This record gives sequence, structure tokens and C-alpha cells, in this order.
Amino acid sequence: MSDETATAFAAFGYELGLLKRIRRAGWWQAGVRDPESVGEHSLRAAQIAALLAAEEGANPERAAFLAIWHDTQETRTGDIPHTAGKYLTKPEPREITADQTEGLPDGARDMVRSAVDEYETRETLEAKCAKDADKVEMLLQAVEYRETGVERVAGWIESGRKGLATETARRIAEAAATLSPLAWRGR
Repeated sequence: MSDETATAFAAFGYELGLLKRIRRAGWWQAGVRDPESVGEHSLRAAQIAALLAAEEGANPERAAFLAIWHDTQETRTGDIPHTAGKYLTKPEPREITADQTEGLPDGARDMVRSAVDEYETRETLEAKCAKDADKVEMLLQAVEYRETGVERVAGWIESGRKGLATETARRIAEAAATLSPLAWRGR
């Protein structure tokens, strides 16, 4: 590996670290003072994607892998809340990923770009599980915030229940919308 390639790897690694600090901006509009980071969201989304895939007969590792990469572009754009959509053109995730990975060697670059493309096209069952996991994770987070006294989360809960591709995700979303997060302790 050349020094230039090693530097590109390190730079991308540092960029990915921003995901631990970038906050999910939409939650501020709901009144959450210290919302979860994009990195925190992506971790649980990846875990949920693996669980969904296992139940749907898809590859859990691939589904989790796609979910890990699904929001990495937000290192360049920040987390753009849904309400900004009317005023902004949604950035093309594949274009951002291409820029982010430009200096990486072929294998690493192609792996990341392929994962983002598969997630965005949602033609595979793994990609559908990863997208469903993104929505289910948001729904779970909304319910958790509601339990801490944040009142304006109904829109996020409803959004998390809509447009799910898998039966497993639909059933989990229904349960999550009505189950208190504190209920898991007794299970």
C-alpha cells in the first residue's frame, strides 16, 4: 500500500468518525435537546436489518452491511430534516459516496459504492430489510423519546409505520408503536 493510499484510508476513517458527532436534526424539531447521532442510529439500524433479514430469508450479514453504509453521506451534508425537503434538492447519495471514496484503492472503493448503490436501488431483499430497519429504528427512537416526555413524535411514529417492504418489519412496527420501551425489562 502506498503512502498516498494509506493517507486516503486514514482520511476516510476520520471522515466516518463525524457520524458519531452529527446529530439527527429532525429530532430537534420535536423538542429533543440532545438527539442521537447518525452513528448511533446506523448501529441499531444495522442490528435490526440483520434481524429482519434472518426472519425474511435474506442474508443478515449483507443487510446489516448495507445499513451500516446507508447514511455515511451525511458526513458531507449533515442530517437534513424532512421539513427541509421542500426547499432543498435531495443530494444523490451515490454521487457523494463516489466523492468520499475517490482516493481509496479499487477494492475498498468498489465495496462501499456497491453497498450504497444496492441500498439506494432497493432491488434485493437485503436492501429492503436495510431500508425497513432504518424506518423501524426511527420509530423505536421516537417511542423512546415519547417515553422521556417529548410530545411531538407522532409524525415520526407514523412515518416509521408507512412504506415498509417486509411483513416482519410491518409487524415489528405495529408492536413497537404500542409497546412501552420499559416493557422489555419484564421479558
